[in-house]
Amino acid sequence: MENKEEQKLQYLFGVHPVFEAIRAGKKFDKVLLKQGLETPVFKELLDLMQKNGIPFQFVPVERLNRVVRGAHQGVVACISQIDYVPYEEMIDTALATEKNPVIVILDGVSDVRNLGAIARTLECAGGCGIIVPAKGGAAINADAIKASAGALMRISVSKVPNLRLAAYYLKQSGFKIIAVTEKVSKLIYDADMTGPCAFVMGSEGKGISSAMLELADEKAAIPMAGEISSLNVSAATSIVLYEAVRQHLQHK
Repeated sequence: MENKEEQKLQYLFGVHPVFEAIRAGKKFDKVLLKQGLETPVFKELLDLMQKNGIPFQFVPVERLNRVVRGAHQGVVACISQIDYVPYEEMIDTALATEKNPVIVILDGVSDVRNLGAIARTLECAGGCGIIVPAKGGAAINADAIKASAGALMRISVSKVPNLRLAAYYLKQSGFKIIAVTEKVSKLIYDADMTGPCAFVMGSEGKGISSAMLELADEKAAIPMAGEISSLNVSAATSIVLYEAVRQHLQHK
């Protein structure tokens, strides 16, 4: 069964309409492709998507039929509802405009309401942007934008095929990568957030991937006094962002 959030997305379907949209510079969340489709024009479309860094996924034709009614020709594109920016542009702009820029990296967060709530808090806290994975992350759809109170239209969002590449660029640009995880004893209050920071937040179920944990400059936990072992990721992100705000205010 397809992701329920996909039902909220706007679609473009058919090989040639998708071709023209890519050539016109339209932005896509992803493109769904029929499994086993191997016509020459399809291969040409695949090459064009790869050259433009457009995420795609091969799916059974039944899934395409559920998403779109009509002659989709084995191609259904999910049109982006916001304009994504390259992560290099986001990071360079953040450093040029903010004394202590803050960016959030979402590793495995798949719920659109959590994504929207995180964006809202980040905007309120004066953060610069969110970096999300091209595959496996929450769809940025009407529900996400509503949950963000419009913040997703005001802050920079970058969708990347590999979070590690974005993390490397952040480190090379002078950002400290702080992974927020319950698996360490060090608390967020003991982490230095006074300079440029990027906070890595994972999902409640899987947490932060080992690949991203390895890249972190610091790992820190939110103290937990109750019997429930973890917070909702949007609540956790709010706590961390406002600890960063507190440290920034103290070191003015």
